[in-house]
Amino acid sequence: MPAGEDEMTAEHDTQRESGAEPAHLDRLRAVRAELLHLEELLCQGGHPVSHAVSGTAERVPAWLRVTKGEQRWAVTAAIALAVTLQLVLPDRLAFRPHWLLPALELGLVAVLIGLNPVRISRRHPWLRPLSTALIALISLANGWSAALLVLDLLTARAGEEPAPLLGSGGAIWLTNVIAFALWYWEWDRGGPVSRSRGDRVRPDFRFPQMEDPDGHPDWEPHFLDYFYLSFTNATAFSPTDVMPMSRWAKMLMLSQSAISLVTLAVVISRAVSLFK
Repeated sequence: MPAGEDEMTAEHDTQRESGAEPAHLDRLRAVRAELLHLEELLCQGGHPVSHAVSGTAERVPAWLRVTKGEQRWAVTAAIALAVTLQLVLPDRLAFRPHWLLPALELGLVAVLIGLNPVRISRRHPWLRPLSTALIALISLANGWSAALLVLDLLTARAGEEPAPLLGSGGAIWLTNVIAFALWYWEWDRGGPVSRSRGDRVRPDFRFPQMEDPDGHPDWEPHFLDYFYLSFTNATAFSPTDVMPMSRWAKMLMLSQSAISLVTLAVVISRAVSLFK
C-alpha cells in the first residue's frame, strides 16, 4: 500500500477513535478515493486497488481503467456500409437530392478520422459534436426512407414485385441497426474517449463480462459489442444479455424496438402477400 494511503488510513482510525464528526469522515473517504483513482490513472490499471469491504487486492478490469482506446476500423466500416445502403436505395425512398446526406456523412467521417486516425483516444472540443451530427444524419436519412417505404406500402404504391420490396426493407432495417449501434457506442459512459480514460464508473449498459471481472480482466466494450446489442434488440424487440442501466438507454432501446417491429411487420406482411 502506498505511503499516502497508509497516512490516510491512520488518520481515519485516529478520527474514528476520537469520535470525529461524520461529515469530516466523509471528506476523508472522498480524499482516499481520489488518491486511489489517481494511482490507477498513473499505473493504467497495473496497480492493485484495495477493496475496503473485503480487504483483498484485485486488479481493476480494463473497462474501468485507462486504456489505449479502441481502433477505428470497425466503426468506420459500419458507417461506410450504412452510406452504401443509403446510396443503393431507390430514388423514391431517398432524401432529395440523393447524394446530399451521404456526401455530408462521408465528409464528417473524414474529419473524425483526421482527429483520431488509428485509435479513438484523443480529446478534441469538436469530436463529440461532429460524431453526434454524423449519427444524426444517418438516422435522419434512414428515418426518411423508412417513412416513405411504409407510406408506399400503406397506399399500395410500392409495386407488385416482392424482391425489390424485401431488398429495400432489408437495407433500411440494417441501416437502422447500425444507426442505433452508433448511438449506443457514442453515449455509453460519455463516449469512446471518455471510456478509454476511465472517466465514468457507472455504465449505461451492463455487459455480461462486467459481471465477471476476474474472468475478463482485459475486456472493455468496443463498437462490435454495441452492434451486437443493437442487432439483438432489433430482432428480439427486448434486451437479451446486455441490460440498459440508465433511463436514456432504456428509452433508446424502446425506440429501436418499436421502429424495427413496424418496419419488419409492414414490409414482410406486404411481401408475403405478393408471392404467388
